[in-house]
This record gives sequence, C-alpha cells and structure tokens, in this order.
Amino acid sequence: MPVVGDYDYNEFAYFHENLAEWGLDAPIPPVQRFFVAVDGLRQVSGLRWGDTTPELVLVHGGAQNAHTFDTVALAMQRPLVAIDLPGHGHSDASPSGSAAFRSHANDLAVALPQVTTPPLPLVGMSLGGLTAIVLAATRPDLVSSLVLIDITPGVNAAKAQNITEFVNGPKTFDDFDSLLDRTVRFNPTRSVSSLRRGILHNAIQRPDGSWVWRHQQHPSIDAGEPDAADLWDLIASIAVPLTLLRGMASGSVVDDEDEDELRRRRPDATVVHVADAGHSIQGDAPLELAALLERFCPRP
Repeated sequence: MPVVGDYDYNEFAYFHENLAEWGLDAPIPPVQRFFVAVDGLRQVSGLRWGDTTPELVLVHGGAQNAHTFDTVALAMQRPLVAIDLPGHGHSDASPSGSAAFRSHANDLAVALPQVTTPPLPLVGMSLGGLTAIVLAATRPDLVSSLVLIDITPGVNAAKAQNITEFVNGPKTFDDFDSLLDRTVRFNPTRSVSSLRRGILHNAIQRPDGSWVWRHQQHPSIDAGEPDAADLWDLIASIAVPLTLLRGMASGSVVDDEDEDELRRRRPDATVVHVADAGHSIQGDAPLELAALLERFCPRP
C-alpha cells in the first residue's frame, strides 16, 4: 500500500468507514478502476462497481471525483459506473478546461460505450449534471433516463458563492492538516472522518510534501465559469424521463426560479425536494439518494 506522508492511502480501503458511518449492513461488492482512451493518449477513468453489466452511470460535480458516490453505491448494491470527469480524479485533463461540460459530454460519449451497454440511466450532480444534459440531448442513444442532482442551467456563480469560494481557494497547502482544517470550516455539517476520507480520494501530495487538489493540477488550462446559456433549450429537447433532485437545506444552489423554469420547459419532469440535504445530496443524505435513484433509475 502506498504511503502518502503520514497517511496510508488505498482508494479501496475505506469502504468499511462508509458502511459504519451510515449504519449500513451490506457487503462490499467488487470495485475496479478503469481507464479508457477518449482522444489519442488522453484517458477518462472511473470506478466500476459489481462484476456484471452496469445498470446506471453516476457523474460527480466540479472539484469532486467518482468516490463522492461511494456510500450511495454501497447502499444500492447494484452494478454501476461512476465516472471521473476530465481534469478530475484520475482522468486526464481536458484541453478545454476542467469546467468545460460540453467537451466533457463528448468525452463521455466516447468512454461510456467502452465500459457499459447503453442506453442507461444517467445521473449527474452539479457540473456532472450540466455534462449529462448535453450528453442526453446530443447522444440520446446512450441515455434512457436523466436524473439531475441539485443543478439546472439557471445556477450561476452567485448562487453557488460558498461552493466557488471553497473551490477557488489556495492552490497548494503546506500539509494535510491545513487542507483538512479548511475543508472542515467550509463543511460544518459533515463528519471529520468523512471529510478526511474525501480529501485522500481528492488530493495528492507533491514530492516537496505540499498538497494539491487533483482538479487543480492543471490550472493553466482552467477556462473559468462555463456558459450554460443554451442548456434550457437542450433540456426541452431531451426525450427521456427527467428528474430533478433538489436539496432544500443550507448550501443548495437551486432556487425556486430554477425549479419553475424547469417545470415550464419540461412540464413532464419530476421534481423531488430532499429536505435534509444541501447541494451535495450524495454527501448529506446518501441513503435517501440511493432510494431515490432506485425509484428513478429502473432496473433492466
């Protein structure tokens, strides 16, 4: 097992902590990391849960990675794929920048047929939701239903101010504890153990001992805030069932105006309010999210 400073890190060694924290009495299924080529030597990575054909695809938000869905996957006990977006987790950076959801959608369109048997339910949180909207609209052959986690095209930097303040913080940290302290300050409702685990999945230690977020390894290609101006039109064009899971606690970025516009554009859409979750429903209420995904991502 590789040693990271004073911290032993093996990305598959922490699932028992997820189970214990949420009181889950469930087996740990087989989990494998995969890498698939999407553009020359550039690769997209992710986690494949289970040893049978995946039944759904999970796509994380900006500055996160596939491990954000670990508790959800453990609760669901279903074969699935959780993707690392380009420039996040173990995926290579995109030349278009880490927030370029249109480019990300193109990469996923190449990656998913290599690791799944489309069409499948597609679940996207935040930046992953914007990516999922583009993919569902432009490649309907890959998507059988769409679930958006606390995101609409109406969400902007102002609505997500607390999140963007955290994400756009220091580029490096002198030590692990400095990184953990700042993460705890910005996430007061989460357990320290879960935040420590999340950092180990989402940050790397440099040879000089300093730490950097995985998504900040390539700051020179960061294109800034993405333009989601035309995504409302894309939402209206998507033919598959559409669900919005909206966090209703502090930290959610979707407001009433966003929800009203979604209902106007897609009168057939289902909207579910998750009372005890903010923006990161998978972190705040993973068991409730797992139950909702069972409801809106039908088994084959």
